[in-house]
Amino acid sequence: MATLLFPAMTSEPISPHAPRPAASPLSAAHRVDLSGRAALVTGGGSGIGLACAAALAAAGAEVHVVDLDAEKATAVADAIGGKPHVADLADPAVIDALPEDIDILVNNAGLQHVAPLPEFPPERFALMQQVMVTAPFLLIRRVLPHMYTGGWGRVVNISSVHGVRASAYKSAYVTAKHALEGLSKATAVEGAPHGVTSNCVSPGYVRTPLVESQIHDQAAVHGISADDVLSDVLLSRAPVKRLLEAEEVGGRRPVDLRAAHQLHHRHVPAPGRRLGANSSPRAPALHPPHTSPPVPLPPRTRNW
Repeated sequence: MATLLFPAMTSEPISPHAPRPAASPLSAAHRVDLSGRAALVTGGGSGIGLACAAALAAAGAEVHVVDLDAEKATAVADAIGGKPHVADLADPAVIDALPEDIDILVNNAGLQHVAPLPEFPPERFALMQQVMVTAPFLLIRRVLPHMYTGGWGRVVNISSVHGVRASAYKSAYVTAKHALEGLSKATAVEGAPHGVTSNCVSPGYVRTPLVESQIHDQAAVHGISADDVLSDVLLSRAPVKRLLEAEEVGGRRPVDLRAAHQLHHRHVPAPGRRLGANSSPRAPALHPPHTSPPVPLPPRTRNW
């Protein structure tokens, strides 16, 4: 499993275009025991979802891997000792077939479409809201009674830098991530008296199938090469000039799963993320408990 999910570190120089070897899941100082806890990760067949599923399983949780791709869901579940669930989250009826006795919910599934607003297909816009907003709402609604009964629960919403700022040609994605941020805050407010926390993790560009598949779309829209998309569009405002690896987001324990009373909603910037000039400063950037920021980040994060 370690070879598949967390490749060994290397001292070889790494270009911005090449994959960066992932760090190990969690150091001994940061490990948390999730034995006896059940976790559900949407979009767990690849990318950030896979990294989250692996980290949760390594901490002892029973992990339900939910993905549209049956082969990927099964492969990941087999690798980490979890349970696969093949589900199209665009169908609300599917939610009722997923487990409800969940202690840790990771809303990660998403999709992308790149097009100018006048050309953006309304049906694609609606699909993206269904998968990235309505499905998380229905899942949270489904698992909260179990969390409330047990007096403990963790909702982790994988948002994005696009949850706090916008990019051209991504109207549906930006809308969905802003909505997910609001849903996460409302969940935090309601869940706090019951020992339930809700947090957003907001990475920049991560080397996932979703990001890699949009590079050529961006090239077509902007009329530039794929390499120029990476350097001049995706990473132009990022302090770290490379795509992040999924394990750097899912394997860093960006939200302290133990802190039930002190951390009710936190907007956690992933390493290498920087907000645009259209985001006004409010509070110092927040980082995971007991860790140091890997790169300097500007003072723009809200603490709810």
